[in-house]
Amino acid sequence: MDTPARGFLAELKDAVTPRAALLVIGVLLLQLGFITSYVGALHHPAPHELSIAVVAPPQVSPKLVGALESVPDDAVKASTATDPAEATARIRDQKIYAALVFDPAGTEDTLLVGGARGPAAVKAAQTIVTALDSAQGRTVKTQDVAPLAKGDASGLSSFYLVIGWCVGGYLVASILAISSGARPANSNRAVIRLGALAVYSIAAGIGGALIIGPILNALPGSLWGLIGLGSLVVFAVGTTTMALQCLFDVVGIGLAVLIFVVLGNPSAGGVYPPPMLPPFWRAIGAWMPNGAGTDTARSIAYFGATNIGVPLLVLFVWALLGLLVTMVTVLRRPGAGREVTA
Repeated sequence: MDTPARGFLAELKDAVTPRAALLVIGVLLLQLGFITSYVGALHHPAPHELSIAVVAPPQVSPKLVGALESVPDDAVKASTATDPAEATARIRDQKIYAALVFDPAGTEDTLLVGGARGPAAVKAAQTIVTALDSAQGRTVKTQDVAPLAKGDASGLSSFYLVIGWCVGGYLVASILAISSGARPANSNRAVIRLGALAVYSIAAGIGGALIIGPILNALPGSLWGLIGLGSLVVFAVGTTTMALQCLFDVVGIGLAVLIFVVLGNPSAGGVYPPPMLPPFWRAIGAWMPNGAGTDTARSIAYFGATNIGVPLLVLFVWALLGLLVTMVTVLRRPGAGREVTA
């Protein structure tokens, strides 16, 4: 006997469950958040406390520092340096972005910059200093004391490298969840899954470092340093995604995208360095795996691995928290995953 035909509304109610509707709404909000975050962070870059040192005789230095500090909207954070060598060392140690070297014997000054810290910061410093010197009837020439590598013309290679590692981290954790349940079935399965993630992280670190270095010649610096960084970035993002899935099931994947894609990418300092970002993104960037990884990769490539202690600590904390939350969740609520594979 044929089943009587059901009305469209009845079929719709049966096909679209409340859970599915909520997930679709969540995806819509995530999409709108993506647009808001990227456009909000990148549509109107403006310097904020861009660090510029002044090298000038004592009778001139206070005037130049005051002029830089008076640039509207707190655009410049000015300081002094005793000589060009000290200013250059501070740029290469990533303590300042630029330095204005005043020439008391002429009318042409020199702007020292570190191009490897980002073309946007160089351009902002040039604009500010050129306007300052022009108002005083002087000119300025630019000298790059930390230039970008030939294969990294736009200065984005370190950023894209780290973003690729982040993508791999949350995708592999998501695939493991889809194939065998969001939460590992027991502690043994959790250890196996974390072990698989660790092996994947090392492979991804090696692959990314080889591609960006010897294969494409996009970044200089220590190959082993980049391998270690890549392994840590992938593992940190992967364990965090795994922890979110253990806590929130499939919604955890969306939360991982929110953290690492919607918030992490535009605040990472890749397209624009932190002084060029709006307050919110500037505040969170250094504490996200994307930003910490980008800072470390850039430092390894161009600045002799200076000032990487805090970024590496940030990555270790993300990795440790993800690992601990995963294990604690499985131990407290065992049996929720499928007994299929790790």
